[in-house]
Amino acid sequence: YLFETDEHRTLRAQVRRFAQEQIEPNAQRWDEAEEFPRSLYAIAAAANVLGIGYPENLGGAGGDITHVIAASDEMIVSGKNVGVTVGLGSHAIALPPILAAGTEEQKQSFVAPVLRGEKIAALAVTEPEMGSDVASLRTQAVRDGDHYVVIGEKMFITSGVRADFVTAAVRTGEESHAGI
Repeated sequence: YLFETDEHRTLRAQVRRFAQEQIEPNAQRWDEAEEFPRSLYAIAAAANVLGIGYPENLGGAGGDITHVIAASDEMIVSGKNVGVTVGLGSHAIALPPILAAGTEEQKQSFVAPVLRGEKIAALAVTEPEMGSDVASLRTQAVRDGDHYVVIGEKMFITSGVRADFVTAAVRTGEESHAGI
């Protein structure tokens, strides 16, 4: 691993223990039963693997993208299951818009509980006729007083069936990326 430091190796060992104890012995049974235990999020948070790469003031473990990559890689290799890693990591695509554009109140209300393993977040991008082409999104959010009314459809939402909230990519303005 080109970017690994002693810190990365320590992180890998921590994630390896979690994956070998929690994922590897159970993943096949979960797949066969078509289930994903909600309790795994709290267990991952307690093991300090859910918040890797997120701000400590929101309950994250800190670190940067290299830490996230090392942890994800180790979870897949040691847990011997990509699906569980993707399910546990669905917040990695749902939380960045809140971190980038949300108020401090929104970050405390949405990000912090996810990193504590209390809530599950998902991101809705894919649309029935447009796929995941963000620039071509048709789902709109139209202002109605102090709120927005969302008009459109989403599908194939990773963790959507168990999510407590969904961050949705919607069009609020002009065409292409500028209106998302």
